[in-house]
Amino acid sequence: MAKNVLIMGAAGRDFHNFNVFFKDRDEYKVVAFTATQIPNIEGRVYPKELAGKNYPKGIPIYPEADLTKLIKENHIDLVVFSYSDVNHEYVMHKGSEVLAAGANYLLLGPRDTQIKSRKPVISICAVRTGSGKSQTTRRVVEILKNNGKKVAVIRHPMPYGNLVEQRVQRFATMEDLDRQKCTIEEREEYEPHIKKGVIVYAGVDYEGIIRQAEQEADIILWDGGNNDFSFYKSDLQIVVVDPHRPGHEIRYHPGEVNLRTADVIVINKEETAELENINIVRENIRKYNPNAIVIDGASPFFSTESNLIRGKRVLAIEDGPTLTHGEMSYGAAVLFSLKYGASELVDSKEYARGTIKGVYEKYKQIHNYLPAMGYSPEQVKDLEATINSTPADYVVSGTPIDLARLVKLNKPLITVKYELQEIGKPDLTEIIGEFLKKH
Repeated sequence: MAKNVLIMGAAGRDFHNFNVFFKDRDEYKVVAFTATQIPNIEGRVYPKELAGKNYPKGIPIYPEADLTKLIKENHIDLVVFSYSDVNHEYVMHKGSEVLAAGANYLLLGPRDTQIKSRKPVISICAVRTGSGKSQTTRRVVEILKNNGKKVAVIRHPMPYGNLVEQRVQRFATMEDLDRQKCTIEEREEYEPHIKKGVIVYAGVDYEGIIRQAEQEADIILWDGGNNDFSFYKSDLQIVVVDPHRPGHEIRYHPGEVNLRTADVIVINKEETAELENINIVRENIRKYNPNAIVIDGASPFFSTESNLIRGKRVLAIEDGPTLTHGEMSYGAAVLFSLKYGASELVDSKEYARGTIKGVYEKYKQIHNYLPAMGYSPEQVKDLEATINSTPADYVVSGTPIDLARLVKLNKPLITVKYELQEIGKPDLTEIIGEFLKKH
């Protein structure tokens, strides 16, 4: 008899774990997925075109709130926890719920879920959402291109639309983002690469993605999402830690996995962190991964328009996931606005419209700034209405996208830029140089 399986996820790691471990295996029957973190994904179906021969009707996706009920009604034998950026206590609370309902509880590891590439792979991962993977990835791309290498970036999945159409996605132009109806969250990750002439892949089927990417690249760069570990076996693993959240590197799943397995660890944002907190992170690295190469780094922000906000009321807009399940209470836009003399950070909470109201209600730590949430066209409209109804002199955006391309604003916009800068030696240029000698 096949074991009945339920996979807990958030439209990313869960689908990947199914594809590489459960699909076409007769000894398992995946009865359902549950979904959390991402709005509007429950109630859908993992399609038959992707699910394989054993699932002619596809696999239903339910809200995670129904977990206990689903386990009992479907006689589930095994529940697989398959999402990221949650604390260790949360993981075991869910485990306790599963065990109490009568099922077994499983975490799948790298050995059974990582795909081997035919090309060298560098992975960029982190211990928390918002640690600075994106600017680290851009820095590594820059070094590789300066060495004459063709790079393909493969991004952690964000398939919130038609899963069949999103099986293998390739982004080379800004028009590709429009054509594939990318959310704000996707654009934040893809736009900076595209503007630098780098091709980005993403989607659902990461075996199909890597095989296509291998055809046009010398080096594959895994650009991780949240604090998940790589979907590919890495020849060099770079992990970013955040001294603004000291201790999180050993308290969150699966970020601690990344800390323990990293070849190189970048302590980012040192220019705005307290020395005490940097030292806490450094001590945890020494304790849990003493063989890792440690790089000190900064992500200074800059704009040619910083003088405009002195004495002005500012609406700070930040990267959404960093401030929601990433649990940060500020970002680049807030720090930039305070540094350059804004008279007030206007709280848009009371002016929030539609689905943005729900974001404030769910994430109580958000105040005096606005997360750039846009998981659907409706939410983008709500974001636009919230911005335009908030009484501010300027909008300062800390997201890496061209926000004015997506929403029509009734007040001037200043975009904050930030890039990784290594401090001292060793640096990424040296490390990538050694990597290229071997590969």
